[in-house]
Amino acid sequence: MFWLDPEVPGHRPPPPAPALSGRVRADLAVVGGGYGGLWTALIAKERDPERDVVLVEARASGWAASGRNGGFCAASLTHGHANGAERWPDEIAELERLGHANLAGIAEAVRRHGIDCEFEPTGELVVATEPWQLDGLAEEAAALRALGRAVRTLTAEEARAEVASPTYLGGLLDPDGVAMLHPAKLAWGLRAACERLGVRFYEHSPVRAISAEAGGLRLETRGGSVTARRTAWCGGAFPGPLRRLRHYVAPVYDYALTTEPLSAEQAAAVGWRGRQGLSDAGNRFHYYRLTADNRILWGGYDAVYHYGGRVRPEYDRRPATFRRLAEHFLTTFPQLEGISFSHAWGGVIDTCSRFCAFFGTAYGGRLAYAAGYTGLGVGATRFGAEVLLDRLAGAGTERTRLAMVRGRPVPFPPEPLRYAGIELTRRSMAAADRDGGRRNLWLRALDAAGMGFDS
Repeated sequence: MFWLDPEVPGHRPPPPAPALSGRVRADLAVVGGGYGGLWTALIAKERDPERDVVLVEARASGWAASGRNGGFCAASLTHGHANGAERWPDEIAELERLGHANLAGIAEAVRRHGIDCEFEPTGELVVATEPWQLDGLAEEAAALRALGRAVRTLTAEEARAEVASPTYLGGLLDPDGVAMLHPAKLAWGLRAACERLGVRFYEHSPVRAISAEAGGLRLETRGGSVTARRTAWCGGAFPGPLRRLRHYVAPVYDYALTTEPLSAEQAAAVGWRGRQGLSDAGNRFHYYRLTADNRILWGGYDAVYHYGGRVRPEYDRRPATFRRLAEHFLTTFPQLEGISFSHAWGGVIDTCSRFCAFFGTAYGGRLAYAAGYTGLGVGATRFGAEVLLDRLAGAGTERTRLAMVRGRPVPFPPEPLRYAGIELTRRSMAAADRDGGRRNLWLRALDAAGMGFDS
């Protein structure tokens, strides 16, 4: 796993925090050491330096999705403008404004706390690789321009001038909506910033039970417990004892490869002087970017759900997907024939039916949760942390008044319908890619039910 590999030069994971032992008390307990939990703990201390904050993590901070993703830190809070505009047309302008303010806040926090996470505000290029995708990119560009965004469409020649691939038929360049970063270094840097502010960390301490106690909630782990007045639940794809989340979250596996560092000749052959993040406009899409040491990270396409929502270590490796990704890579960059791949890995994404985060409270408002980021949590988790802290404080803010924040996604059905529905959706999206983007009856039914998604 590239980002978490200690053998890669410059990768210095922090020493593990101790496991929780005995009974601990705090003002705020944060469950989960991914971005959601780390941002929540950090912002809680910044809002109130006297607040006693404890963070408990089942494994190591940044171990799960926060250390395995592609490092695309997007301004979008809604998994892209189109998804947000379809669901919340009356507040999409506000959501876009808040999303860009959130991205600026991340850049400022990285600077203020001295987090060396290879933050690059490069923007993003979405490319069309089939003729039917061009109209969608033009429509998206027009909608974004209407909101004041400085995006522009590219011809095939212009797109290939940015990054050299014979597959590109056009593109949409967003210069300020995405930054590239090293995801594990962001998690490690956030943890260090939290510790400097006095947050106490306990790792390898999965929460196994929640119970009400006088003055708060008690969170039980194997070796001890935390009793806190307020709890922020940031477990992502791992709902643990918070059973209500299981109806709304499906753990879906995503996979990625990284090449060996490009030689000077290979780098010249692909161009990529702007170092933008890239993705293609298919329903089953690839995302790819350059790392700081000039490897190409190449991921996406397959999204795999296992029956019953099972999450197992052996699912991190999927040789058939790795072979498919390598084949697609060489189709995109035939000039790199013969390149070798240094790392291949997978991990789970907390997907929900509206494809962006949802929020809620439990235990009479003493616990607040956020989940369902669906792969765009690198940036949106900071916004989610603000929402959780607003909710726990009982504060009415511009964030908590949003329909996006107040509403919930459609729950997934129980098994076996859940597995059948997800698998049918995957196959239907693949069929749409083969059939000029035409959505079949199943996809149109999901659209009508508010569960559709056009990536």
